[in-house]
Amino acid sequence: MNKYAVAKVAEIQEKGRKIVEVKGMEIGIFLVDGQYYAWRNLCPHAYAPVCVGRVCGTRLPSMVYEYEYGRDQQILRCPWHGWEFDLLTGRHLVDPNVKLRGYPVEVEGDDIYLVLQ
Repeated sequence: MNKYAVAKVAEIQEKGRKIVEVKGMEIGIFLVDGQYYAWRNLCPHAYAPVCVGRVCGTRLPSMVYEYEYGRDQQILRCPWHGWEFDLLTGRHLVDPNVKLRGYPVEVEGDDIYLVLQ
């Protein structure tokens, strides 16, 4: 198990995310509701750079002609085709069998580390 220093807490808090390169891979580090999450910057649909997509909310299940918005700042929308992923789990919102590849994140003091095996 290897730990890589990838960011400072302040820079992620300021911008909400940072895309880093570790061992030849681009990985997006996200701050969501006070927790840090790391996702490989590849959409499983067409290998788009998903981590540069919009962080937003989504429409929640609701009655016909009712459009209820929720989960603000917890959804990552792929910039190429609009696929939406839960930033907390990496799962696609429609097909939970489709998932982003995630990595553990550790915070020590002001430093954020990515853990790779």
